[in-house]
Amino acid sequence: MAASELYTKFARVWIPDPEEVWKSAELLKDYKPGDKVLLLHLEDGKDLEYRLDPKTKELPHLRNPDILVGENDLTALSYLHEPAVLHNLRVRFIDSKLIYTYCGIVLVAINPYEQLPIYGEDIINAYSGQNMGDMDPHIFAVAEEAYKQMARDERNQSIIVSGESGAGKTVSAKYAMRYFATVSGSASEANVEEKVLASNPIMESIGNAKTTRNDNSSRFGKYIEIGFDKRYRIIGANMRTYLLEKSRVVFQAEEERNYHIFYQLCASANLPEFKVLRLGDANNFHYTNQGGSPVIEGVDDAKEMAHTRQACTLLGISESYQMGIFRILAGILHLGNVVFMSRDSDSCTIPPKHEPLSIFCDLMGVAFEEMSHWLCHRKLATATETYIKPISKLQATNARDALAKHIYAKLFNWIVDHVNQALHSAVKQHSFIGVLDIYGFETFEINSFEQFCINYANEKLQQQFNMHVFKLEQEEYMKEQIPWTLIDFYDNQPCINLIESKLGILDLLDEECKMPKGTDDTWAQKLYNTHLNKCALFEKPRLSNKAFIIQHFADKVEYQCEGFLEKNKDTVFEEQIKVLKSSKFKMLPELFQDDEKAISPTSATSSGRTPLTRTPSKPTKGRPGQTAKEHKKTVGHQFRNSLHLLMETLNATTPHYVRCIKPNDFKFPFTFDEKRAVQQLRACGVLETIRISAAGFPSRWTYQEFFSRYRVLMKQKDVLSDRKQTCKNVLEKLIVDKDKYQFGKTKIFFRAGQVAYLEKLRADKLRAACIRIQKTIRGWLLRKKYLRMRKAAITVQRYVRGHQARCYAKFLRRTKAATIIQKYWRMYVARRRYKIMRTATIVLQSYLRGYLARNRYHKILREHKAVIIQKWVRGWLARTYYRRSIHAIIYLQCCFRRMMAKRELKKLKIEARSVERYKKLHIGMENKIMQLQRKVDEQNKDYKCLMEKLTNLEGTYNSETEKLRSDLERLQLSEEEAKIATGRVLSLQEEIAKLRKDLEQTRSEKKSIEEHADRYKQETEQLVSNLKEENTLLKQEKEALNHRIVEQAKEMTETMEKKLVEETKQLELDLNDERLRYQNLLNEFSRLEERYDDLKEEMTLMVNVPKPGHKRTDSTHSSNESEYTFSSEIAETEDIPSRTEEPSEKKVPLDMSLFLKLQKRVTELEQEKQVMQDELDRKEEQVLRSKAKEEERPQIRGAELEYESLKRQELESENKKLKNELNELRKALSEKSSPEVTAPGAPAYRVLMEQLTSVSEELDVRKEEVLILRSQLVSQKEAIQPKDDKNTMTDSTILLEDVQKMKDKGEIAQAYIGLKETNRLLESQLQSQKRSHENEAEALRGEIQSLKEENNRQQQLLAQNLQLPPEARIEASLQHEITRLTNENLDLMEQLEKQDKTVRKLKKQLKVFAKKIGELEVGQMENVSPGQIIDEPIRPVNIPRKEKDFQGMLEYKKEDEQKLVKNLILELKPRGVAVNLIPGLPAYILFMCVRHADYLNDDQKVRSLLTSTINSIKKVLKKRGDDFETVSFWLSNTCRFLHCLKQYSGEEGFMKHNTSRQNEHCLTNFDLAEYRQVLSDLAIQIYQQLVRVLENILQPMIVSGMLEHETIQGVSGVKPTGLRKRTSSIADEGTYTLDSILRQLNSFHSVMCQHGMDPELIKQVVKQMFYIVGAVTLNNLLLRKDMCSWSKGMQIRYNVSQLEEWLRDKNLMNSGAKETLEPLIQAAQLLQVKKKTDDDAEAICSMCNALTTAQIVKVLNLYTPVNEFEERVSVSFIRTIQMRLRDRKDSPQLLMDAKHIFPVTFPFNPSSLALETIQIPASLGLGFISRV
Repeated sequence: MAASELYTKFARVWIPDPEEVWKSAELLKDYKPGDKVLLLHLEDGKDLEYRLDPKTKELPHLRNPDILVGENDLTALSYLHEPAVLHNLRVRFIDSKLIYTYCGIVLVAINPYEQLPIYGEDIINAYSGQNMGDMDPHIFAVAEEAYKQMARDERNQSIIVSGESGAGKTVSAKYAMRYFATVSGSASEANVEEKVLASNPIMESIGNAKTTRNDNSSRFGKYIEIGFDKRYRIIGANMRTYLLEKSRVVFQAEEERNYHIFYQLCASANLPEFKVLRLGDANNFHYTNQGGSPVIEGVDDAKEMAHTRQACTLLGISESYQMGIFRILAGILHLGNVVFMSRDSDSCTIPPKHEPLSIFCDLMGVAFEEMSHWLCHRKLATATETYIKPISKLQATNARDALAKHIYAKLFNWIVDHVNQALHSAVKQHSFIGVLDIYGFETFEINSFEQFCINYANEKLQQQFNMHVFKLEQEEYMKEQIPWTLIDFYDNQPCINLIESKLGILDLLDEECKMPKGTDDTWAQKLYNTHLNKCALFEKPRLSNKAFIIQHFADKVEYQCEGFLEKNKDTVFEEQIKVLKSSKFKMLPELFQDDEKAISPTSATSSGRTPLTRTPSKPTKGRPGQTAKEHKKTVGHQFRNSLHLLMETLNATTPHYVRCIKPNDFKFPFTFDEKRAVQQLRACGVLETIRISAAGFPSRWTYQEFFSRYRVLMKQKDVLSDRKQTCKNVLEKLIVDKDKYQFGKTKIFFRAGQVAYLEKLRADKLRAACIRIQKTIRGWLLRKKYLRMRKAAITVQRYVRGHQARCYAKFLRRTKAATIIQKYWRMYVARRRYKIMRTATIVLQSYLRGYLARNRYHKILREHKAVIIQKWVRGWLARTYYRRSIHAIIYLQCCFRRMMAKRELKKLKIEARSVERYKKLHIGMENKIMQLQRKVDEQNKDYKCLMEKLTNLEGTYNSETEKLRSDLERLQLSEEEAKIATGRVLSLQEEIAKLRKDLEQTRSEKKSIEEHADRYKQETEQLVSNLKEENTLLKQEKEALNHRIVEQAKEMTETMEKKLVEETKQLELDLNDERLRYQNLLNEFSRLEERYDDLKEEMTLMVNVPKPGHKRTDSTHSSNESEYTFSSEIAETEDIPSRTEEPSEKKVPLDMSLFLKLQKRVTELEQEKQVMQDELDRKEEQVLRSKAKEEERPQIRGAELEYESLKRQELESENKKLKNELNELRKALSEKSSPEVTAPGAPAYRVLMEQLTSVSEELDVRKEEVLILRSQLVSQKEAIQPKDDKNTMTDSTILLEDVQKMKDKGEIAQAYIGLKETNRLLESQLQSQKRSHENEAEALRGEIQSLKEENNRQQQLLAQNLQLPPEARIEASLQHEITRLTNENLDLMEQLEKQDKTVRKLKKQLKVFAKKIGELEVGQMENVSPGQIIDEPIRPVNIPRKEKDFQGMLEYKKEDEQKLVKNLILELKPRGVAVNLIPGLPAYILFMCVRHADYLNDDQKVRSLLTSTINSIKKVLKKRGDDFETVSFWLSNTCRFLHCLKQYSGEEGFMKHNTSRQNEHCLTNFDLAEYRQVLSDLAIQIYQQLVRVLENILQPMIVSGMLEHETIQGVSGVKPTGLRKRTSSIADEGTYTLDSILRQLNSFHSVMCQHGMDPELIKQVVKQMFYIVGAVTLNNLLLRKDMCSWSKGMQIRYNVSQLEEWLRDKNLMNSGAKETLEPLIQAAQLLQVKKKTDDDAEAICSMCNALTTAQIVKVLNLYTPVNEFEERVSVSFIRTIQMRLRDRKDSPQLLMDAKHIFPVTFPFNPSSLALETIQIPASLGLGFISRV
């Protein structure tokens, strides 16, 4: 394919850019061969002339199509080059917030510098078991691939994590280890992953430091081997460390720090235990103040010190050892402050009593003189003599630093050893996965020996990486039978040879170190002479003679020779080491033990960065002088050896690569620096992988995928039945150059760029088809528009012509109308003129006649008025005469009265002079006042009557005004009269004077009273008007208030209704949560129970000969035991032979982890129970508070929560018993001293088995006692409570039915409160019974102890009696005999009571037998004698059926119980029963047997049968628990058995739907409510097991059928794939489709219907199935970028519609199953809706209410166009969605909980089948039972 075909107009290319590294541009015209300039248009709008290199004429890199941008695998890109890789990583990291990307076999991880929710346990479960290419890139996918290959290939694996400091290597390694710990089922006594994580604070404190690039940089490499057993479970781990940077202990560059532990010690120096270390601020020590940056922002070194100490404690490092470590570290700090003083140029000395050295010697426990001497001297040994030579100050300083580094390296080695001891496991390791955490290629401004070692190690790792990639490529080509041509890839073996070969850099360095006067300069000259101009990879800097340059695989690095020799030698004087070995401090000599005696499995070497490697598996034999030789080894030599060991380990494993990239140097979240990223990509080998892939055939398609994708490029005649031949024919036409592709067995291989070319052809073809479709559609639209316009024009013309015609007709009508109007108008004018003249004449006549009449009227009126005037004048004259006469008479009367008053006055003056008169007068005045008061009252009454009359006349005053006016007048009159009376009493003389002027005063008072009355009347009227106005205002305010009250009442009503609905929903949710917690607890306990039984069986297998009497039959078990016990005689006899065939080596060792796991689980269950109890109490308080605000309602009592509480208590007690058993087991095992102790027959083993037996027996006894107590409790409760309440306290289903019928929140609340109160009542009663029982047991034990003491005492008394005189001896013997007779009497009374019970039972049996005999006699003929009846056996066939009245019972013998259980349960095949017999037949048979036992009143038989039934069902489910048909069959029968126990219990609540005959069959003697609860729990366990079976069957089908398979063919095309294999969306053989899922659902439904399962239970099962389908599909959709497209959304919606159609066909739409698919439906809609504008965002937020915010954002981020016509979701749109959803309160969890199981309920479903009509088929083999 010529370049001109690709470099055409509008083609996009990449050009170099100094800022962005690569910049995108677009061609403005086609490229032609020979052009020297390309015209480009940049994305910023500028045009550019890009000049081609005249020498190479290399064209710029082509840009991949947008459809390929953002791929999971970089090798899926059509154009594989640096800018394409960089752009793809940037788009995924910035736009999609995806930090992981595949690059072939490498996982590229970019540090987001932000906590992401992608590492939870739900994500781990989603990746577990998945193929690596099926899910989005993740560290979990790499870990899963390593784990899967280890199990499949049985080959050890390695995960190599590399990258710069701060790139996230340690975090990636930690998540990989967490994944292994989770998926491998590691649950031992101490989780290895937790221990490894606990070691992180220790390793970080001693191995991490602050650098210029990272505040917490790891200055060492780490290789952790995680060991697995044969079942691939984690059993232990081991850590190897490499490249510890020892030089940092004594030197730090600017802005850097020493190791964290030193600063943590200084920050904690004020602690009391650290006072002895005599530390202070870090700036006071030479080893910690050189960098000038002792503090890290945001880090508290004191707190970090506490974390370090806590981690040491967790890993088993004692406090004494910790203080020892801190003493050594503090000693190193003080050693750094030692100062040397020069004597001369060749010698130095230390000042006497030098404080730093003195403190160092005190801490290390060595002599000051010795250490001071050997720090300034050294020993030289020759063949004959030994010399002690002083050293210079510089040499002494270097020796001091070397000693400090050596001590620190040894301490580091010791700590790593203890970490490995904590991670070590005694179990044999079968395989391992190694995790290598080592930093990558390093280059700084000044590079020294440390960078040289690091880059040397990376050269070796890169070589191994290249060879592995090359090998995988070769295997793929050979597998597909493609001709293999050698690919030229970069081989860094020359660089490695330059470093490590003979006369290489390391060899010359070691040689120079051996020279007496070797220096860095002489070594540099040797390097120049040896390699310069001879090796192309070695160069010399132009301006330096003390440096050299090496061309590494990543970049050129210039190394400074200064310090190489010193760091390589790392000389430590042996005399100083001997001084430290002689220390009194015990821990210090341990650090310097010989290698063959050292505890640590790693060996420290004195290097710049110490490689700590595992010692060989075969220990070397010690030789004399070996230690000295080890000390003489140089650092380079030791480092090379350790690196070779590491490479041998990696080469022996299958490697997996994780390359961590640091996106920026400022730790900004989701910020991408292109320059830094490219630098790291070049250094870590990712681009080399790309180059190797691009050199061959990087793009690979299966034939089916190629055909599906490029079917549009084929013609119909090209399509053949053979897909392979079809693809070959098409490719030969499309690509002429056959070298551009190769045909393999299953795939087509393309060279780089060919897929882009095919995509271009496909896009052109689709574009042409779109244009043709658009052309046709537009023509059709225009033609349709023309026809519409033509039709409209014709219609307009028609209407216009019609309008014109109507206008002409209107004109004619108007002309005719005008003529008529004129005629009538003229007539009207003439007639009006006539009427006016006639009217005028009439008016004249009327006025004239009126004038004459009025004159006559006025004359008559004047005469009448004159008569009236005369009448009034005459009357006035008469009245005037009368008034004058009256006035004269009154005047005469007044004169006479005045004369009489004067006479009276004289008399009064005379009388006034005497006191007696005054008194009489006073008395008279009092009487007069009283008379006046009465008179005033009478006048008031009269006035009141007058006022009432006035009020009635006026009619305008209301009653309230009258009352106010009367009160006011009365008060005024009373006040005036009081004043008058007071004045008269005080001044009697003035009163007499006033009497004289009484007339004048009377007149003035009369006048004032009238004025006052007028004024009062006016004021009253004003007051009345004001009151009316106020009344009106008050009425208005009242109406307004009433209106507001009504509105507020309405609002409050609505608010209360909403609140009521919400609280109702919350109560229902709380009830479901309680039920779910209980069922989960039951499930956990069931699993624990099974594990306990397995443990017991394993313990049983260790016994060669079973102990006699150890086995028990099921008849001795209680009902409670039936709930927790699986063992029986049958089980033991069947299991023991099969297990004895296992190797004998498995019998001896005991798995202590199982015991500890069981103990841990028991503790967790107790804690969970306590949490549930606390939550229950809290909810009770909330409900009680809400109850106080409401009216009292009748409480509805139920029994569901009652049984839940009882069950929790029962579980707690059982857990405690299990815990006690484990304690006994632990004690027995702790006594073993050798492997033979645990062998069968050993003392410890016998103790163990005896303890198990005794505990088992004690458990049986306790359960029997609990059952008795519960039966007593139930009987007492029935006796106290009325029978009406009985049905509400015995079964949970009635409560559930009532709750479903309740519509009011109050009723639900009251029901819930009733349940809680019932729960508390029964719990308190049971606790009291339990306490009383425990007290009784304790009392009995006390009595036994007291009897023993009494026995001993009596023996002592007897011995004493023998010494007594005869009389005393006789008396003592009599007392002893009386006591003995009393005890015997009590024993005889107990035996008598037992015999009475036996007699009563026998009497009942006798009655039964008599009844049977009577029935048999009725069936016999008359001539049969009684002797025949006794002698001959009577067979049922001889009895005529028509005369037999069956009672619906089945009779069996006690010894046939095991046969009944075996034939009916253990050996029954569900398929035959389900097809040929009535549903639930085993349940009916078992209930009829229970009825007969109840009829006989045989409680032992009832208990034994129910216990055997429950145990047998559990055993069947344990053996065949993976068979859906078996589990469904026994779930159906268990529920039917439960319903039968309810239906025939005799309780009114369950007898409503019974017939009269069925009511006669009710149980009469026993109340089996407790067994109903046990069966209900068993049904819950079976239901949960059924759900697990469903999940296991559906799990492999869901992803393939719902997501990957194309139900609608051709809707979605397959995108180009990379090296990682992806599951094909085409339905091949063996793949699951949607039809497979529907067929499986049909199978499940038909089986459940055949087994007669309750319809409500079927609905719950279907709901659970659909939830699993929806959750698994959505979880995979959220983790697969290739599935988030528009076409896939259509496929999902179609698949969901098919599932809904299936629900409609099965009449299950009301089961709630459709609602469980709502999140999946909304996710599919989200993939298809428009995602551009704010309106779209609002629509999405309102539509996706079932999805969480995290899920919505994840889908939008993952949305990937499949075709070029689709658009990606913009980052701004996603941010808009996040802003709109920020107030939504939902779970931050990304994935749905696919393991969630909805709480199950068993609504009561009575049977209409009559028991007496049931026939027992012979195929069941139950001939030994007979119908009764």
